[in-house]
Amino acid sequence: MGKSRAYVLTEVTGPVAVGDPVVVNTTAIELGLGTGGWHVVHWNLARDAWRSPGPGHTMKLRYTSLQADTGAAEELHAGVLAEADDLEGVPVVVCGLHSQVPCVAVALRHARPELRLAYVMTEGGALPLATSELVVAMRDRGLVDTTITAGHAFGGDHEAVNVPGALVVAHHVEKADVVVVSMGPGSVGTATRLGFSALEVAPALDAVESLGGRPLAAVRFSLADPRLRHQGVSHHTRTALGSLTRARATIGVPEGPYAERVRSDLEACGAADRHRLLRVDDPDVPALLAMRRLQVTSMRRGADEDPGFYAVAGAAGTAAAILAR
Repeated sequence: MGKSRAYVLTEVTGPVAVGDPVVVNTTAIELGLGTGGWHVVHWNLARDAWRSPGPGHTMKLRYTSLQADTGAAEELHAGVLAEADDLEGVPVVVCGLHSQVPCVAVALRHARPELRLAYVMTEGGALPLATSELVVAMRDRGLVDTTITAGHAFGGDHEAVNVPGALVVAHHVEKADVVVVSMGPGSVGTATRLGFSALEVAPALDAVESLGGRPLAAVRFSLADPRLRHQGVSHHTRTALGSLTRARATIGVPEGPYAERVRSDLEACGAADRHRLLRVDDPDVPALLAMRRLQVTSMRRGADEDPGFYAVAGAAGTAAAILAR
């Protein structure tokens, strides 16, 4: 296949040295999908086996050849978490796209720089946290204080069995003031009413409310997307918030040119009646990202092409800053 780039997740394959023969999975690139233009090393043929005992007995990627003993925070912090099931009012922002996370984080930091922010990565997109250049950049720039990977996602500062467990870890172990929940890079959509991975927003919001947290929803919004179902408030958001979420979430609506469209779209799908719309200042999220030297694109569009996406996503971070104690 000529010269190509590939990355290796040494946590599941073991180390790889220059010159080692490897088996490479090229499927995603051949289909024009994610992974950032990189193939993925599946196995290192220079070894016959690989064993890496973890800190507990919880496996991720279970029943595959790549299952890994990651352990789980629920095991390692059993003394703290044994009876823990309350978020005690902690605001939790739930996003439907990974690219919304830095928008939420910079807006939150702008409003309340002293708050401790935890990122919970779900299994809805990429499973390895290491594949997210955004998370690495956010950690380097002090936007995210700790990471927790939930379900079969792996590689965070803490591993959690599921999203509710990850939320409790964020509060009781990491003492987070605010939590943001989102899948990793990549998402699935099928142009059907329910066939998309961002539908996980609904049960995540419900879990936050059930655990005594303050659920907030980051709205997916665009005035540049050529697909009708994603123009204005995306059908991903409208379906999750208008039909499937039982919790009453807070939705930040930024002052300025997008407020009327956001509100009218949410009213049309019934979400405005079921949730609390909170008008917030727009701190100019693209400018805040630029100040932090963060290059963020969504659906391959930057802030200059689709500024509404960034303003509306960031409004959730500003709303969380208002609700944080």
